[in-house]
Amino acid sequence: MTRAMVLNEAGRALKLEDIELPAPGAHDIEIQIEACGVCRTDLHIVDGDLEHPELPLVPGHEIVGRIVRKGDAVTGLDAGQRVGVPWLGSTCGKCPYCRRAQENLCDAPVFTGYTRNGGFAEACLADARYVFALPEIADPVALAPLLCAGLIGFRCLRMAQDAKNIGFYGFGAAAHILAQLAVWQDRNVYALTRPGDIEAQDFARDLGAVWSGGSDERPPAELDAAIIFAPVGALVPKALQSVRKGGRVVCGGIHMSDIPSFPYRDLWGERQILSVANLTRQDGEEFFAMAQAAGIQTRTQRYSLKDANTALADLSAGRLQGAAVLVP
Repeated sequence: MTRAMVLNEAGRALKLEDIELPAPGAHDIEIQIEACGVCRTDLHIVDGDLEHPELPLVPGHEIVGRIVRKGDAVTGLDAGQRVGVPWLGSTCGKCPYCRRAQENLCDAPVFTGYTRNGGFAEACLADARYVFALPEIADPVALAPLLCAGLIGFRCLRMAQDAKNIGFYGFGAAAHILAQLAVWQDRNVYALTRPGDIEAQDFARDLGAVWSGGSDERPPAELDAAIIFAPVGALVPKALQSVRKGGRVVCGGIHMSDIPSFPYRDLWGERQILSVANLTRQDGEEFFAMAQAAGIQTRTQRYSLKDANTALADLSAGRLQGAAVLVP
């Protein structure tokens, strides 16, 4: 048995329960959880924005922990080793996307904390083929946000290509990690927060942003690319108005409110709108090496496991600077 915060019905608060943890399958590892980040995707699942979760469900997909047991087919990982579990829990390996090295678009994926129990718990199971080895000496709380906010943000940054002037719409867990990476890459970061959120704007400047302001403003320089982390469809036309001809607007969330209509002239000039879906294991290998080289530091707020609902509420209300992390 293990204690876990369980979602029994969308739109309802999580409940602290004792759940049975099955024996690991052939490719599984059992993980004693040290920390689990709280992601906006968790909020979308709990609120019912993402449909058809496997209920009852333990959310959480930014998991850091140590291996307790492993299945017979697991190789390359040892008991006691620290690993990280991301959103992508496993893929089919057979569909056209998997065969084209696009496993993030797999037709039959498993997602941690959505279609398989995740990390809002004291322990969990994970497919060993989709976890990442993590540093033994690092703070597990500091590592947790890298498992999604960092990884998905990194994929967004890659979609922005070689953009020199880059705008981040929404300055939360992902943007505060990506801002550091972008500055390290000698890019100019423009941070656009909720209007009036002076604390977030100051935070962005502290991390090296050359300018920060409200999302209702236009940056003082034309952007080569913009990444939208906030789940607000109305930001897409605003971002288009701020990028140069040939520029890109990258939508980084798994869920976004409807995008309002906008005049074609805002898209004309070979501007592009792209979305980012999930991640690949290759993304993880590249990102963790780059994050270490860049010396990325995460800002976190710790919550006990039983306070997961408070963490979700604080995230929803925009009361966080950085990332919320549950510590069993």
